[in-house]
Amino acid sequence: MTRYARIAGTGSYAPEKTLTNHDLSLMLGEDINEFVSGVIGINERHICAEDESTADLAVRAAERALATAGIAPAQLDLIILATDTPEFISPATSSLVQSRLGAINAATFDVNCACAGFVTALDAAAKFISADEQYNHVLVIGAYAMSKFLNWNDKKTCTLFADGAGAVVLQASTDGPGFLASQLAADGNYYGHMGIYAGGARQPLNHFQTAQREQLLEFVQKIPSSFNLERWPQMIGQVLKRSGLMLDDVGMFFFTQLNLSTIRTVMKTLAQPLAKAHTIMDKWGYTGSACIPMALDDAARQGKLKSGDVIILCGSGGGVALGCLAFRWT
Repeated sequence: MTRYARIAGTGSYAPEKTLTNHDLSLMLGEDINEFVSGVIGINERHICAEDESTADLAVRAAERALATAGIAPAQLDLIILATDTPEFISPATSSLVQSRLGAINAATFDVNCACAGFVTALDAAAKFISADEQYNHVLVIGAYAMSKFLNWNDKKTCTLFADGAGAVVLQASTDGPGFLASQLAADGNYYGHMGIYAGGARQPLNHFQTAQREQLLEFVQKIPSSFNLERWPQMIGQVLKRSGLMLDDVGMFFFTQLNLSTIRTVMKTLAQPLAKAHTIMDKWGYTGSACIPMALDDAARQGKLKSGDVIILCGSGGGVALGCLAFRWT
């Protein structure tokens, strides 16, 4: 009997601490609101407290997704956590999350494809379920605590990035597919454009070096603005072709929430109404690997998704890594 992966529940969490564009304007000594709000679409963002970090966000989102799905932690067979702001270099953040949840029967691993991480992890999770009968409940989390790695004097980064987590519970089903098709891609030529380059094996940190080489996000070179404008529609077209669907069959699109202007242009290219693209950057800022599951959960809780709706998740992140999925909402 054919096994399918269906979405059984979603959850999200944003830290309590909020920074508005006005707050950042005062911190930076210049008005950033016109560009950040008008072009990027961000009005405020949520930031971790000093004693809060990636695993804390992940656990809160996971608990909400499990509650929505009606699944106990002990029923989980696998936890996949997507992040490029891990709790530690080693061990994997998913190990800590498994412990805190009490998911005693779940295997775990982390995925780092930057902001395409969640889509990549969800793709893997769906295929675990369809390929192997020992995986019946898989928890997929996107978690992001980039505020811990920001230079708060750098307006190119501190005005955009924020913290949060989103989670999805996938469940095995024989009633027809939730997961429909996917497409992953990468262009490693952009590896040096933006990232956290200190703290790994190439540039290790120790207590002597920390003062000279901080472990912060570096915006070295801008990725061409045309990149997502070209690649997102291409990938969506490939996924829909593999699904046997047309653009008008899609009920909702969920894109990486970095730039509202990009999403507007892509939707125009697709000849689809902007109302089909659910966005959250206005209230939560740019939450990287967490932004797509946070947007999905937000849309679900607003009642925007109905059983049988086709949804597209399309993301890209540093590296560059890209991923696109089609699901039928159940």
